[in-house]
This record gives sequence, C-alpha cells and structure tokens, in this order.
Amino acid sequence: MLNLISHDATAGGIISEIQMARPPVNALNLDMLRALHAAVDESIAKGARGIVLSGAPGMFSAGADVPSLLGIDRAGVHEFWREFFAVCAVLARSPLPVAASITGHSPAGGAVLSLFCDYRVMAEGPFKIGLNEVRVGLPVPENIQMALRRVVGAYRAERLLVSGAMIDAAEALACGFVDETTGVDQVTVRALHWLNELLALPSEAMLATRAIARADLLTTYANPDALPLDGFIEGFFRPQTQAVLQQLVARLKSKS
Repeated sequence: MLNLISHDATAGGIISEIQMARPPVNALNLDMLRALHAAVDESIAKGARGIVLSGAPGMFSAGADVPSLLGIDRAGVHEFWREFFAVCAVLARSPLPVAASITGHSPAGGAVLSLFCDYRVMAEGPFKIGLNEVRVGLPVPENIQMALRRVVGAYRAERLLVSGAMIDAAEALACGFVDETTGVDQVTVRALHWLNELLALPSEAMLATRAIARADLLTTYANPDALPLDGFIEGFFRPQTQAVLQQLVARLKSKS
C-alpha cells in the first residue's frame, strides 16, 4: 500500500520518500489514508529532514476510492472523510518541508494532497491534474478551496474549481498549480533536488520563515475536527451526487 524509502540528504540526515503503492490507480481508501498519516508521523518522529510524497509512473493518485465509498454507510463515509482531512492537516502542519512527486494523473483527492505540500513537480506528457469534484457531483469545501487559492490565486482557483477542470502538466505549470515539470522518470529526482537545495540553507531561518509563510494553512488545519465535515457529507449523500457517482462507477466497471 505504501513504500517508505530513505534518501541521503546532501546537507546530512535523510529525506523520507512516502511512495503510494495501491494498484492500479492508488485510489485512497481508509486503510491507505491511515497508512499515509502514520508514515508522515513516523518520518517526523525518526528525524527525517524532509519528505517526498510520490506515486507510480503514470499515476500519482486517482483520489477517493469511490466504489468502496458507495458501499458503506454514513458512519463509514464520515470516518473516511475525517481521515482524508486529517491527512491534509498532517501535511499542512508538517514541521518538515514536503515535496510532491506527481508522477502522473492526479485528479480530485490526489490533487488535493499535493496542495498541502511545499513544492510540486509533475510528469510531462498526457497527464492531468485538477479538482474535478464538481464533475462528479461533489461541492468543494472552503478549506480545500483555500488551499488552491493560495497556490494559484483567487480568480484562477475559481475558474478551475467551478468548472471542475482537469488540466495537463503544461497548463498546470503556466498557472502555478505545479512548480516544475520533467520527464516521468525524473519527477522524484527533481523533487529530491529541490529539497536538498532547501535543506542546504541555514535551517533555523528557513524553517521559521516557512512557518510564517504557511501560517494560513496552520491556522485552518489546526484542528481537523473543526473542519466543515458534516456539510460535505450531506453533499455526498444528496440524490444527484449519488446518481453521478453511481454513473462514474458504472463507467469504470465497463472499462475494466
């Protein structure tokens, strides 16, 4: 489900790579979210100097495992989304810099996770990224919209969110959704390179400045239980949303 890989940092210490490994598309279920949460906590506890969050070549993460979500009750759905926001929170509050190695497609929840990282490197080519929740009948809550606004700006975030746009790597780079693009086999290499350059700076000044710059994330995600989860879950169970999600699952089954 996850591979944990240690890389030597050029400035000393290690960089922890958390590689999502749940074939075929790294869909996020409750077990994977818990594993991601634990892996970030473990990396911090073991003294890593930075974290890379990566996926498989061609696929970072397809986001929530919709078929499994449709098969559980309201309490189970609540537990899933609470843990999803908890993973966002642990990335937002990480005292270590985090680079996203976006190794391929990254719709919905996959794109959301990348927004809480400090830096995003994406694979060049036919790969798409975006918050396409509207297209599957889900409203995007304010705490997620805020994360996109701080990366691409308010107007561009509105255009992307309201349309549920999926954009390719070149478009993502042009609008600031990602910081860098490169060949799919070099994405993690470049993420590590960025981290190593950052970690070579005087650490106290760099980390203190980083904390100030990310204060809006720290404030919003200080308490995951205070996030507007109930309203989001109400939206998930609306008849129109359920119908659109069922149609999505039917299309996925027809392709497999």
